[in-house]
Amino acid sequence: MRELRFDGRVAIVTGGGRGLGRAYALLLAERGASVVVNDLGSSIRGDTVEGSPAQDVVAEIEAAGGTAAVSTDSVATAEGGQAIVQTALDRFGRLDILVHNAGNVRYGSLREMTYADFDAVLDVHLRGAFHVTRPAFPVMADAGYGRVVLTSSIGGLYGNKGVANYAAAKAGVIGLSNVVALEGAECGVRSNVIVPAAVTRLAGGLDTSAYPPMGPELTAPAVGWLAHESCSVSGEVLVAVAGRMARAYIAETPGVYQPSWTVEQVGDRIDEIRDTADSWILPTATGHVDHLSKSFALVTEAAQHVGQGL
Repeated sequence: MRELRFDGRVAIVTGGGRGLGRAYALLLAERGASVVVNDLGSSIRGDTVEGSPAQDVVAEIEAAGGTAAVSTDSVATAEGGQAIVQTALDRFGRLDILVHNAGNVRYGSLREMTYADFDAVLDVHLRGAFHVTRPAFPVMADAGYGRVVLTSSIGGLYGNKGVANYAAAKAGVIGLSNVVALEGAECGVRSNVIVPAAVTRLAGGLDTSAYPPMGPELTAPAVGWLAHESCSVSGEVLVAVAGRMARAYIAETPGVYQPSWTVEQVGDRIDEIRDTADSWILPTATGHVDHLSKSFALVTEAAQHVGQGL
């Protein structure tokens, strides 16, 4: 089996100073990529700076014979996102890979969460994804090649109590990645989402004593493959948790067609509406059109049956 390498490639890893991001940066650098390690060095809440983890990771990469550059700009602003991308261009003259991993957490129930805490988390996870993707995408598209890996979460897929801000941001990242995948299809840019689960500092306060081994190194290979030129998918979501890798996807039941509905009829037929047998799996590349064409086909088929007196 040949080793998948990144020689000559330039990568950005946001939140690359600790935890998952550090594991991604080290893996890419070990396999030949020049890596911009971006990390503000902020606390879990993102409201204070604690050390210089980006510099530490760059030193680690360089000590191992790799090439890396430090970025301490914040993904939470458009100016910061532009500066992160510009660091790659100034230092290495190109940009091939963007991994947006930076994150923060601010807990609070729906009764308690402040607008400031809601915005602070969206600023890093969702707006942060846009702030780095927006300047990176034209560079990649013009070069005819790019790999974008954005980070979602099981909280974004399924929700969790006390983190409405985090869940909303992580769900939004999936939609953003789908658009990058669609717009990048014609110019060699592929975009996918990683849903990682690892015991890092963001798990602080949780009882993880019964967890199996869940180090960041178990997730890094999935990100490495999504970032590699051999990556064969775009607009998909990969899950990596405790050594298990899987694909998450949105499916749609075939549903029920009627020419008109009442509230009562929806209730009477809800089990048929929700029946997951023969569900549709609509790929990002054609999902928008497939959704409409398949829906309209059901209408046409039903109308033909009515016309034939069936």
